[in-house]
Parts: sequence; C-alpha cells; structure tokens
Amino acid sequence: MFYNLVCAAYRFYLNYLRGWVVTGRENVPAAGPLIVVANHTSYSDPPILGAALTRQVHFMAKEELFRYPVFGTILYWLKAFPVKRKVVDRSAIRKALSVLEQEEVLGMFPEGTRIKTGQLGVAQPGVALLASRSGAPILPVGISRVAGKLIVKIGKTFTLKVEGRDREAAGEEIMAEIASLLVK
Repeated sequence: MFYNLVCAAYRFYLNYLRGWVVTGRENVPAAGPLIVVANHTSYSDPPILGAALTRQVHFMAKEELFRYPVFGTILYWLKAFPVKRKVVDRSAIRKALSVLEQEEVLGMFPEGTRIKTGQLGVAQPGVALLASRSGAPILPVGISRVAGKLIVKIGKTFTLKVEGRDREAAGEEIMAEIASLLVK
C-alpha cells in the first residue's frame, strides 16, 4: 500500500511537473519472477524505475542507506533490502532469490554504483549469478536524460545465453541490452 502510494505520487510528479517519456510498458510481464536491470546515474533512478514499471519492485540497495533510521525504515517499507558491496553478501543473495521464488520483481543496477559520467560501467557478477540460479527472465531498462528531458525505455525480456560460470560475458550481455535502450 505504501509502495503504491509513493509510486503514484512520484508518477504524478514525473507526468505533470517533469514531463517524462516512458516507452515499452507493454514489455513488463504481468506475473512471474523478473529481474529488472537499468543503468544508474542518479539517486533518483530507483524511484523513476519504480514509477515507470507496472509491478512492485524489490530493490537491492547499498547497506549504507539503511544506517539512517528514518530513511532506512522508509526503504524497508518500499520493499528495498540491503546489500554489502565489494563482498559476496550471502544474506542479500538469499533475499533476492526469495523475492524471485515468490514470483516477484527484483530491481538491480548491475554496475553496483552510480556512474555519474553517463557512460555505462562494467556489470558486477550478482545479476548473472541470480539470473542463472533462479532462471528468471531479465528486463532491461534504459534511463536517459537528454536536454533536460527524462526518457525511460523498457526493453524486451531475455534470458542469459551464457552458460556456466562465465559471469563476465553475461555481464557484458546485460550491459549491451541496457545500452541499446539509451538515448544519446
């Protein structure tokens, strides 16, 4: 309920005060497990992504954000959960797999951090690991800011073609899908 209220308010803001453009909503599966991946250049990307999609997203967010009592509580209410960066966080992996087992939507930024230059970075191995373990399809999204305009392009779902433990190649495939959706 809280999640839906926040998304509706943010959607109103983006529609009527910011003038954003969203394409590809028809590509969001109505049900089933789903891993949503997008580029990450701004703190506003998670709420933008949540407002653009037609399903509730459980975001994996850096643990440092949960250290602020009020903000951390709000993040939990918004279905986000913490992840320790730069280490293998087994608790976050279990939580992410649980979200997917419950046929819900997991939101991730494959680079693991904001890339403020607007260029795409290298994907961390987490998305490939979760996709291979869960079998969940991946939904790529490109968030572009061009001449003051916010453009969100939702691509078509895909499953990783890379087999086994070649997570670097899988990461490259994921980032290529996101790159194809960015407006220059």
